[in-house]
Amino acid sequence: MGRSLEIILGPTGVGKTAYAISRALECGSPVISCDSRQIYREMRIGTAVPSDEELSAVKHYFIREIPVTQNYTAGIYEVQALELIDRLFAQGHETLVMCGGSMLYIDALCYGLDDFPEVPMQLREHLVECLRDEGVDTLAAQLRELDPVTYEEIDLTNGRRVIRALEVCLYTGKPFSSFKTRRFKERNFEIRKIGLERPREELYGRLDARVLQMMEDGLEEEARSLLPYRDLTALQTVGYRELFEYFDGKINLDEAVRRIQVNTRHYAKRQLTWWRRDPSIEWVSL
Repeated sequence: MGRSLEIILGPTGVGKTAYAISRALECGSPVISCDSRQIYREMRIGTAVPSDEELSAVKHYFIREIPVTQNYTAGIYEVQALELIDRLFAQGHETLVMCGGSMLYIDALCYGLDDFPEVPMQLREHLVECLRDEGVDTLAAQLRELDPVTYEEIDLTNGRRVIRALEVCLYTGKPFSSFKTRRFKERNFEIRKIGLERPREELYGRLDARVLQMMEDGLEEEARSLLPYRDLTALQTVGYRELFEYFDGKINLDEAVRRIQVNTRHYAKRQLTWWRRDPSIEWVSL
């Protein structure tokens, strides 16, 4: 029997953690997290990190391992996750279980990433200031001029994504899209993707309830403790951005909670749209 990696994916709030733990116990595998935010130590409540009971049920990797001040990317994750997977297979595991909803991290693990150039930090800081002062629409208009292909492909409401594409255009003089080679890297193990889904209204009800539970669990206090780091990439995350607006006095707390619920539903929808294009995913209805 060949070595295989089972990736449990699906929209936020669908129930991936419980499903992955159950599957890991069946396989005698740890759970390898593939979540770009749960890896941060200080972001426990707002990222729905597995509970203490769930973490003690089976060994987890890439959960609360680094501080928010440490730069972490999909490229770093690709290298570290592959090293871990090779080590676990060498220890005798036949099947490994991965769990997460970060689309880019999963793609990095499965196919590898294109080699985008590194950009000077001064340029990125300048664009971050422009984003703060002028808004994402101004940067998006500039991106449309320099790279209409990327302009049509990315989420233009995500300021960090717009900045990433624009900084490459400005630094290299070439469109961001020209660096996408789509050359997939071969992996030395079989990959099986299992997508979890629920009826939309049921999923949205679960998400709304989870946001309220997060607030009860202390999300406001957690976000307040992270306020000094609000401009870091890690904190450009649903649940924190909206509370930062509340702390700024731009909206009241009820409106912040409502926006967290709405934006969480939007994120779940984007995740599903992304994965519906992948015919290799086996969908399981919960």
